[in-house]
Amino acid sequence: MWTICRKELADHFSSIRFLILFCLILMVALVSTYMAATSVREALEGMFKPSHVFLLLFTAPGKFFSLVQFIAFFGPLLGIIMGFDAINRERQHRTLAKLVSQPIFRDAVINGKFLAGVITVSIAVSSLILLLTGMGLLTVGVVPGQEEIGRLVVYLIVSIAYVSFWLGLAILFSILFRSLATSVLASVALWIFFSFFIGFASDLVADALKPVRNSRDTEQIVANRRVADAASLASPAVLYSQATSTILDPYRRTRSNLVLTGMMERLSLERFRNPLPLDQSILVVWPYLTSLLALTLVCFGLSYVIFMRQEIRSV
Repeated sequence: MWTICRKELADHFSSIRFLILFCLILMVALVSTYMAATSVREALEGMFKPSHVFLLLFTAPGKFFSLVQFIAFFGPLLGIIMGFDAINRERQHRTLAKLVSQPIFRDAVINGKFLAGVITVSIAVSSLILLLTGMGLLTVGVVPGQEEIGRLVVYLIVSIAYVSFWLGLAILFSILFRSLATSVLASVALWIFFSFFIGFASDLVADALKPVRNSRDTEQIVANRRVADAASLASPAVLYSQATSTILDPYRRTRSNLVLTGMMERLSLERFRNPLPLDQSILVVWPYLTSLLALTLVCFGLSYVIFMRQEIRSV
């Protein structure tokens, strides 16, 4: 398995398409973070810098979007580009039968390929966050504290799991479809749907289950919105965005996007405006984190089972 993993790592880091995509993502992320850092520095000029200001580099939108939104939308392309031809490329080159005829177990092939992809994703995302952190240190001039570093580490782990989900999904399609074009189109189609059209789909589901017949009825509006939010959680991009925005924002205390408060609730919230500690923020989004990890394991598990049951020597 480790021999296959090292070979796949060499292929990934020497691949022109991976290098081009990573450089493109890095360039856009640097520009977006620089715009956010510039706006934060201008807003804090001549003022006492509050706590957790360093995390604004990752959550504050620049001219277009924040880093969290950018990784949620375009991070899956890293996983797709590394996994869509993991197995069917071997079939087309007639090397898969030769590979499994060697004294290695068949599961070592799929395990080595997935492990190499996860390691590559980890190195790429870690280097990206470290570069952006260094640029934020130079631009804003604020040194992150231990709490902020801990939140960035959790954000890094969640980002790796999120991109690894798309890697496992692309490997699954590379096993199901023998054509490279079909596997990449299936992966990209799901990415486009879950990233850009899940909002429309969740609104349709909410209107079908909990329609708003009276625009002045608050209960109907709240019920419709809650159904739409629940339906949107079928998207890994929404799970990732909700989890990371709460992890990187210590002042956010709920997973819900819609919170109704009365006078007494608002007075109570005014008394507790201190930031949440890291462990409490993790508890708030723990269902999202476990769901994202479960989706990643399910995708790889399906890939493993299907690959182990396929006939190879007749190909």
